[in-house]
Order: sequence, then C-alpha cells, then structure tokens
Amino acid sequence: MHISMSSPPTSPPSDTSPRILVADDEPHIRELLARCLENEGYTCSLAPDAKQALQLLEEHDFTLLISDINMPGLTGMELLEVVRERYPDVAVILVTGVDDRKTAIRALQLGAFGYVIKPFDLNELAINVANAFERRRLTLLSQANQERLEEEVRKRTEEIRMREEEVALRLVAAAEYRDTETGAHIRRIGLCSAALAEILGWSARDVDDLKVSAMMHDIGKIGVPDNILLKPGPLTTEEFDVIKQHTIIGASILENSTIPMLMMAREIALSHHERWDGQGYPHGLAGESIPLSARIVAVVDVYDALVHHRVYRPAVPEEEVLELMEGERGLHFAPEIFDLFFDNLPTFRQIRQAVV
Repeated sequence: MHISMSSPPTSPPSDTSPRILVADDEPHIRELLARCLENEGYTCSLAPDAKQALQLLEEHDFTLLISDINMPGLTGMELLEVVRERYPDVAVILVTGVDDRKTAIRALQLGAFGYVIKPFDLNELAINVANAFERRRLTLLSQANQERLEEEVRKRTEEIRMREEEVALRLVAAAEYRDTETGAHIRRIGLCSAALAEILGWSARDVDDLKVSAMMHDIGKIGVPDNILLKPGPLTTEEFDVIKQHTIIGASILENSTIPMLMMAREIALSHHERWDGQGYPHGLAGESIPLSARIVAVVDVYDALVHHRVYRPAVPEEEVLELMEGERGLHFAPEIFDLFFDNLPTFRQIRQAVV
C-alpha cells in the first residue's frame, strides 16, 4: 500500500468504507495511522494541521476525525470544539503525547469519542476507532428515534389542536345564528387580535390560540333575548344591563375547561368590556388587572364595531373613529396596546377590507 507523504489528499474518500480524516503535524505519525486504519478496511484522508482538516471537512463527508492535540495554529482541542459545532455527526478521537488526566477529562467533556496516548498500541487504536463508530451509530440511531417520536408527538398535538379549534368554531357558528350581521365581525376580531399579539411578540402557539379564542368574545350573546340583541335602535338602561350580562354568560359557557385556548376565550369573554380606568363591566377591573388578551380584544373590537354598520346605527368614518379612540387612550384602552394598534393601522385595514 502506498501512502503519500507530501500533501494531504484532496479527492473524496471511497464510498465503500467508513471515511476517516487524520490530522497530525508529524508526517510519520499521519502515515502510521493511515496504514494501520487502512489495514482495518477504512479509507483515510490526511491533514497536516487543523486549518486543512477543516477545509477537507467542508469539502467531503467523514465519519471520524482523529486529531493530534498539539498542532500549530488551532490545537486539537480547539479543532474538536469547532467540529462538534459545525459537524456534530462526525466522531472525534484525540491523540496526544502527554498522559494528562485533566486533559483527557476535558476532551471527553467537549465531546471526544476517544482519547489515545502516544506511543499508542495499534490494537488499542483499532479498538478506539471501532468503539467510536459504534457509539456514533448508536447516537445517530437515538437521534433518529427521538426525531421520529417528536414528529409523532407534533402530529398528535396538531390533531388535538384541530379538534379543539373545530369545537370552538362550532360554538362561534352557533352564536352567529343569533345575529347574522356579526359573522364577519367575529372573524375580523380573531384575525386582528392575532395580528396585534404577533406585533407584541407572542409565541406562534399563543397567537393561534388568540385567533380562535378572540372570536368567542361575544359568545355570551347567545343568551341575550332577540328583542334586545336585534333591537334596531338605542337601548334603554334596563336593556343595556341585560346586554352587559353577555360577559357573564360567555364566561359561564367556557368555564372549567383545561384547554388553554378555551381558558383564554373565557377571560376574553368575561373581560373584553373592562376599561383601563376601571369604569368598565362586569367587574370594574382596571389597568393590568385586566387580562392582556382582553385588553387586545377591547381595542380591535371597538374599532371594528364602529367602522361597520350595525342594526342600531350606520358605520362611522374611520377618521372619526380613530379620533374618538385616541381620546380614550389610557381611559378605555391600555396605552401600549392602543399605540401598537395605531402604529400598525395598515395591517388592520387590510384585514378589514379582506373579510366582509
């Protein structure tokens, strides 16, 4: 067998055997390691330092890296750290002329699969290589199984979530039968609330929950008599007191659920008519005692209700609506929520135009 002593090979290793990259600044050590490993049936490429080793790792696929610790430039220990970060599937064995317990422990802590001391016994080297390949195989198998399990959990979670959403949307559909004019309003509230939550930096899961739960903000209106709910004109004080009960009714419908989306829907149904100054209903909550989800829905609900036609009044021009709402900043509306809504009006106008 002929092994070049001049420069490291740059052609890709053979696909017929495990591929090993040997990095050592001493040519005779590189040759000895290569000869030993190729006699065991492995294919080797050689590098005189960490820089060329990284170049070869970039260009070709390797199963194992065997590296000297003391090399010019990056040390073998530093090379190990880079390889573990960039090429986590590559097993690494470190070779050193110094029998140092602390160094060996440090190497293993950094992710080395083996640690061989010069002058090494060739059988010991072969055993370390075989062990490294087996450990790598088991590690990759474990990762594959973990990924498969995570994918199964993800799919199962998604199926459960879809069922939860279907139940929630059917509740919304039931409420829409009571007042056909609010169907598009309900959908816009969900989309606008989700958009505002995303601007606030909520997680994707929480944004999705809010998109559905916000649509249930008026679910309690299913318990309001038609002669009041559909009255084509101003309500009396007594009638408005009945309307106010939709918050309590909605919370009762959604009570005692352990599903996060429905738990959020309950707090929205109960509190979306509370005011920042404490003058809202049903409980007169103020400031941050009002759930954040309800503070979000409060802003988009008022905007959407005012700019659209209702049985008891015509739509209000947006310019007037915004002026009115700005006057309620810090009174009806949480200042931070209102400011984010106002600063991102094009997003909400787009939803308004798309859902009619």
